[in-house]
Amino acid sequence: MDAFVIEGGRQLSGTLRVNGSKNASLPLLACALLTDEPVTLRGVPKLADIANMLRLLAELGCEVGDIGSGKGRELSLRVTDSSASTARYDIVRTMRASICVLGPMLAKRGEVRVALPGGCAIGHRPVDLHLRGLEALGATITIDAGYITATAPSSGRLKGASIFMGGNSGPTVLGTANIMSAACLAEGRTVIESAACEPEIVDVARLLNAMGAKISGAGTPRITVEGVEQLGGADHEVMSDRIEAGTYIMACAATHGEIVLENCPLDSLMAACDHLERVGVRVEPVSEMSERGACDVRVTSERVLKPIEVTTHPHPGFPTDLQAQMMALLCMANGISVVTERIYTERFLHVAELSRMGAHIIRQGPTAVVSGGANGGLVGAPVMASDLRASACLIIAGLSARGTTTVRRVYHLDRGYEKMEESLAALGATIERVDEKELEPEEG
Repeated sequence: MDAFVIEGGRQLSGTLRVNGSKNASLPLLACALLTDEPVTLRGVPKLADIANMLRLLAELGCEVGDIGSGKGRELSLRVTDSSASTARYDIVRTMRASICVLGPMLAKRGEVRVALPGGCAIGHRPVDLHLRGLEALGATITIDAGYITATAPSSGRLKGASIFMGGNSGPTVLGTANIMSAACLAEGRTVIESAACEPEIVDVARLLNAMGAKISGAGTPRITVEGVEQLGGADHEVMSDRIEAGTYIMACAATHGEIVLENCPLDSLMAACDHLERVGVRVEPVSEMSERGACDVRVTSERVLKPIEVTTHPHPGFPTDLQAQMMALLCMANGISVVTERIYTERFLHVAELSRMGAHIIRQGPTAVVSGGANGGLVGAPVMASDLRASACLIIAGLSARGTTTVRRVYHLDRGYEKMEESLAALGATIERVDEKELEPEEG
């Protein structure tokens, strides 16, 4: 396994381009299963999760071609064999988003068998809303030996229905994508109530409509889908990654640096930027915003950062995927900050590792109280990454800390950030990827 060795205290400066969105690319790739015609996706990031999804699609009869290497990866996907119907555990266990193939395969092939998904250890994330939604469309669902089996009605087509997708932690993004995709080939109208409003859902709907679907209301709590008999091919550019953009903005602020982020999805980061402005971080557009809500921005920060209260919510609220990174930044603020997690209440595994670096954080249930600036700031230490966003949190902490920080198990990071060490090094950070075997035993 690899680790990052970081020498803190270097201000970030320079220009960096935001990659295509991981959270949009995964359901977008699954949409290729809805048609026999080619689907081209541009700007797909080169990530471990993407590689695993492409492996899964290949097993499900989808031929994948890499057709270019411009500003992001360009992939051509086409189903050449529709006989396979099982998404094996060996692949599905590596990432939760494998569940995205459930709806498209059911709608197109009439039957699908998918292993219950894996992913980061950040608390219980059930798929019951996915299954309830598909049952409402007429599917028969059984779960046996760790696999979900879904079968379409005897007519071969799902039936449109009214479906409520709200859960205890708010709407489900992957569940909304699954039901919306399946409903495209269902007979009649489907209304998805309490749908996820995330911009990634809008991006999936944009592709599906380009393929011939009839979807309205994506990005609002009510999505309406008029079923069609078949879908065709399309050419689609993936939206830029708002979580990657937010991560680099916070890394810049934590080092009191100044960077320009190209292709930043500013329109999708309003809640995050509002919180950052109150901390003392400025994110200012320096180019016109595109039709897709992206532009180039300049990131700067005040010398003394201010404490704030942060509560995660479904979009358009503050994203849970930026909670850990914000906590690392608030360790540098001058005063008491309060961070409350409303989506995944166990998403605090990074707290213990930040404490190893000198952070003063007290957790009570879904809330963490951060005493920023305590003990003179963060100090480099050996730490262990526990999940994707916690990894980014520890790297931000390491960039701002005094001395050397070693972050182990960065394979988590590779699931969602494309060669982060190279991007940070290009901005002036002193960061190196090493084999953990090369590290001194006492650092573990």
